Amino acid sequence: MSTLPPQESLPFVIVDVFADRPFAGNPLAVVTDGEALSTAQMQHIAREFNLSETAFPLRPTPEQKAQGADYHLRIFTPAVELPFAGHPSVGSAWWLARSAVIATGNVMQLCGEGLLPIHVDSDGATLTGGAARVSEPVDPTDALAAVGLDSADLAGAEVRVASTGLAYAVLLVHDDALASCSPDSATLQRAFSYPSEATGVYVVAWDKLAKRARARMFAGDIGSVEDPATGSAALALGAFLAATGELANGTHEVLVEQGIEMGRPSQLLVRSKVSDGWPQRITVSGKAVLVSQGRISVPGLLRPA
Repeated sequence: MSTLPPQESLPFVIVDVFADRPFAGNPLAVVTDGEALSTAQMQHIAREFNLSETAFPLRPTPEQKAQGADYHLRIFTPAVELPFAGHPSVGSAWWLARSAVIATGNVMQLCGEGLLPIHVDSDGATLTGGAARVSEPVDPTDALAAVGLDSADLAGAEVRVASTGLAYAVLLVHDDALASCSPDSATLQRAFSYPSEATGVYVVAWDKLAKRARARMFAGDIGSVEDPATGSAALALGAFLAATGELANGTHEVLVEQGIEMGRPSQLLVRSKVSDGWPQRITVSGKAVLVSQGRISVPGLLRPA
């Protein structure tokens, strides 16, 4: 059996995020020691893994370190680089701490959205989202068409675009509508791919009394049309619920379950601090588990055997 030369390859791991066991949650490729990679090489590697996201945690430059960054995270779908994403942030921080690259506890991640606090422990991590942004009600036609639903499926009259770093059209629907979703890849690619106004459609069955949500997320540029666990969308949901009055002033915990229909059950815990009817701070927490590890060729370097 041949092995990849160390000078022509990089170490990687596959981590399942927002899950407490392998083969659940959302799989993430984390490629380390990639400081010398170009953007094009990172994109090639992400396309090779073909997961919803591949993360490249990089050592901070002196300037970045002076700003407070413990590491710099770059995140790629198979098609594009993202400024921010939830499960790559949680999974990368957990793996870096497990590898003793960073300490457990409070760390600062630098990404396209800026400096974001993360608290890391032995089981996973808690990510603090960026500033909440929630639109006025929008025309739901494209979002409904993208997931194969119609207006009768809506449990909330308002569809809004919400974000704490990545924007999603949030649809509150009746419970039975979750199983009825039939994504339209063409509409998703046209209207719900980064950097569209909304980078995905988050379909949510919301139980206000129990503060629990069942969700599905569909997008046009993540390798497959559906994502099993989406931390950035769960953060956006926290913003949406506060801005639309579903969460009163105070601090709330919302349990989000996602990935059920895909056979990859996931749990995301969203905490929202609401003041004057607006989200002031939103976090998402989840566990992570190691699934596999190895080395991947650096595009353009590996010579034919």
